[in-house]
Amino acid sequence: MATRMLFVAKNIRKELVSTSYRNYSSDASAVKRGLVLGVYSDGDKKGELKLTSSAENFNQKTSGKFGCLLQKSGPPLKKGKSRVLFDLDECFSTVAVVGLGKQQGCAEIDEQENIDQGKESIRMAASAGCRSLKELEVDFIELEDFGQAEAAAEGGVLGLWTYAGFRCKTQQKKKPHLCPHGELDRESWDKGMVKAEAQNFARLLMETPGNHMSPTIFAQVAKEELSKNGVHVEVRDKCWAESMKMGSFLSVAKGSAEPPVFLEIKYCGRSDEKDPIALVGKGVTFDSGGISLKSPSKMDEMRADMGGAACVVATINALALLKVPVNVMGFIPLCENMPSGTANKPGDVVIAMNGKSIKVDNTDAEGRLILADALCYAQSFNPQFTLDIATLTGAMRVALGSAATGVFTNSSCLWQKLECAGALTGDRVWRFPLWKHYTKEISDISGADLNNLGKGTGGGSCTAAAFLKEFVARGDWMHLDIAGVMSSTGESPPYISRGMAGRPTRTLIEFLSQFSGQ
Repeated sequence: MATRMLFVAKNIRKELVSTSYRNYSSDASAVKRGLVLGVYSDGDKKGELKLTSSAENFNQKTSGKFGCLLQKSGPPLKKGKSRVLFDLDECFSTVAVVGLGKQQGCAEIDEQENIDQGKESIRMAASAGCRSLKELEVDFIELEDFGQAEAAAEGGVLGLWTYAGFRCKTQQKKKPHLCPHGELDRESWDKGMVKAEAQNFARLLMETPGNHMSPTIFAQVAKEELSKNGVHVEVRDKCWAESMKMGSFLSVAKGSAEPPVFLEIKYCGRSDEKDPIALVGKGVTFDSGGISLKSPSKMDEMRADMGGAACVVATINALALLKVPVNVMGFIPLCENMPSGTANKPGDVVIAMNGKSIKVDNTDAEGRLILADALCYAQSFNPQFTLDIATLTGAMRVALGSAATGVFTNSSCLWQKLECAGALTGDRVWRFPLWKHYTKEISDISGADLNNLGKGTGGGSCTAAAFLKEFVARGDWMHLDIAGVMSSTGESPPYISRGMAGRPTRTLIEFLSQFSGQ
């Protein structure tokens, strides 16, 4: 076990280093250096392209050769599309030109789409340009900011990331170093880099195969990464959970040979504020469904059922790097949900930390069981508010697809801040009801206080949220169901490659940054 943990942790550290784009070489002897520049589609004449200021400067540097070649290279570039030009400048072997669509004026949220279209267009363009240069195996990519340095950095870093995992070196594509081009707002650029790298960190944790990402390994990797930035991490074992009477959490863990772990994370961004914000993340490192076994089809994706935990760790790490003035505590129950002779059986009754009895009608509804005790424990720290995040229900994927994260909350004030953050990051959220109707469906039963499934035939995401609400005794609370945004098909959003998405990490960072007043 110790040897396997060391190997996996070393492999993940290598992946983290190779996907960090903040440090780059300016060695002029580098053979392949690429440049990404932008054009708008609203020139003075129909079909004419308007260069960004950086592209115009480059055009002047090449004595107009750049603009002339661009006009002759094909039809006008559409938004989010790229075209590569060669042999324009001795400093750059290739130049990727990307379409930005129509030039945006003042930043505004599109009320219909609930998104800042200007920032989103820049992310898509930056991603498209960087990916096209990556295919040509350049060593360095210089990316212009398109007037929005943070969004450009996000698009570039997110677009370049792919999971190499355990592929042999000869099968791995070269990962170019990314750096800014020309004069820009360096603080905004660095912020965009940190936020995108945080999302990539979450993606890396979620992509790692289940046999290489056990609860113990997850805890080790999280502690190593967070400790580097001054975040305190306490790793609690099974005996501690038993002493805290976390019967609901432990009932899920008992079906696996892997021991459960409970992570308690503390980031102190300000000293004049005692009460922290509580972030609770679902950490099922592999979910087979237990005795209520899942279908074999795509069961391998359940290696990412700890997506909530990954987002919490990545978010807190980014808050520390950005030195956001806020106090945050993370609570992460980690375990596997496996079928065995010791696993939960349908019909079993377990007792949560707050003393409530729960009838387990379906062992595949295990996420709410482990979150129940984590939410109870988080309440003991008297948080300003509690936010839990989990790949909780397939019903959410049916409801929203991959377009947005589903949100349930008892605070309209918090909701408005989170909605605004999602519109700015392009990783949107959508609010669902917490009506008493759903509470009755999980509590109006015989033989126990609550049922982990509910007696209704629909609204599965709503009854799951109603179940969790029973374990938040007081204060403001938000529940984020990220089952629909867990993975990406490469379409929504297009700058996230196929695989695990790490969403909505950037939205959480933006939300907590705004909440802190930064």
